[in-house]
Amino acid sequence: MGIFAKRTKTKTRRYMRDVDQVKADITSPRHLELFKQTKAAEDLPGLGRHYCTECARWFESEHGLQVHTKGKPHKRRLKALKEGPYTHKEADAAVSLWTDNGPGRGGPATKEVEMST
Repeated sequence: MGIFAKRTKTKTRRYMRDVDQVKADITSPRHLELFKQTKAAEDLPGLGRHYCTECARWFESEHGLQVHTKGKPHKRRLKALKEGPYTHKEADAAVSLWTDNGPGRGGPATKEVEMST
């Protein structure tokens, strides 16, 4: 028979923190400390000593962390962090809920309506 919805279960098993969460970790050390406090050191690889902030992953040894920082997945994550998190404004623009026609094209920025009382 198999496992129902196996694909979603395997994807959530390797869930990493989202780009906006990692961006908050980098900008605010307090945010990162609060995240680290939610994990028990005994349950983490290497007792939680070796942590990659950009990828939100723990490693067994310093050597494992150094190998990870030279690898492609880490470099891809750095590139995604440079681009910045996906915002609600971008999502609205993608589904045409928000349009910017620019100045002088009849958009909301050029028209001023006076209300008479």
